Amino acid sequence: MQFTHEHLEIQKTLKRFIDAEINPHVDEWEAAEIFPAHEVFKKLGNLGLLGLTKPEAFGGAGLDYSYAMAMAEALGHIECGGVPMAIGVQTDMCTPALARFGSDELRREFLVPAIAGDMVGCIGVSEPAAGSDVAGIKSVARKDGDDYVITGQKMWITNSLQADWMCMLVNTGDGPIHKNKSLVMVPMRDAPNGKLTRGIEVAQKIRKIGMNSSDTGLIYFDEIRVPQRYRIGAEGQGFIYQMQQFQEERLWAAASCLQSLTNCIQWTVEWAQERKLFGATLADQQWVQFKLAELKTEVESLRALTYRAGELYVQGQDVLELASMAKLKAGRLNRIVPDTCLQFWGGMGFTWENKVSRMYRDGRLGSIGGGADEVMLGILARIMGVAKRPATA
Repeated sequence: MQFTHEHLEIQKTLKRFIDAEINPHVDEWEAAEIFPAHEVFKKLGNLGLLGLTKPEAFGGAGLDYSYAMAMAEALGHIECGGVPMAIGVQTDMCTPALARFGSDELRREFLVPAIAGDMVGCIGVSEPAAGSDVAGIKSVARKDGDDYVITGQKMWITNSLQADWMCMLVNTGDGPIHKNKSLVMVPMRDAPNGKLTRGIEVAQKIRKIGMNSSDTGLIYFDEIRVPQRYRIGAEGQGFIYQMQQFQEERLWAAASCLQSLTNCIQWTVEWAQERKLFGATLADQQWVQFKLAELKTEVESLRALTYRAGELYVQGQDVLELASMAKLKAGRLNRIVPDTCLQFWGGMGFTWENKVSRMYRDGRLGSIGGGADEVMLGILARIMGVAKRPATA
């Protein structure tokens, strides 16, 4: 995959925005454990950056997925993980199924304001008892006339304390667990950034070891009534739609860490060249030189894998295997690179304010969220024919 002049211009525009509007506030937002999503998203919407791959008829730019990957990579210039993750939820996690399978009416009501930055969205899949096991969700939408009445819980939901709507995976039938689910758009507030809808409760703001600038919630739904026309696509197809949505999420996860990992290595190179010990600099130690060179090689290998997956995805090919590999490798490098670099920073690396220590904390989520390493390995083992699916009755 080769970035064109247009790709690079989008990256330059985003980097200028990050330098002016995000990075100066990161420390403040990290301390507050939340960032002003409506304010930031509106500015991004005004720049046309929230709908690069979305249909032009609904306010998007109608570009192919390589532009989403270029944007994801540029988000790595943000000096924390929480804010880019929140932006990625808006662009690549809670809106792809809506854009692809939603009715025109549904897209006008939810996609258009999301692209404009007027509404903040979130994706509701994980639950207290169903994280990696997506098919095991318990939230239910029962039919009552022309409506669904939704009851359940969603946990680990990024943006949920500020979200205006949730793209929610729910059980809409009693059939096989992979065929009884639907994606339903659930309004969470009476107006953009307004009061929570009656029956929706933020049960807990979850405190995390990293990604602190991103709000994460446990959300309760008690008999929430929404029109059946708020369902995305066909009833019972929600699991399939969500698996397709996960594919873009995993490509985004791999692309979004390329710049941040590169930055982490470069910060450490500069530190090593300045840090004096035993009559020389840290960078004079051959082992340090070789280890940093090895880390850079690993990141460039991830870039090659991610770009190849992205190129084939743009061509319309099945990239389940490559996307899973890229997500797996990204998760591993988000742990290995900051951990190794932090060691070279010594005591300074063990301070809260250090950017490498923040990456160490934020990056740990890479092997858990969006499909844990073990889920990726399970997918790959099945594709390889090493593991077989258990027989079903």
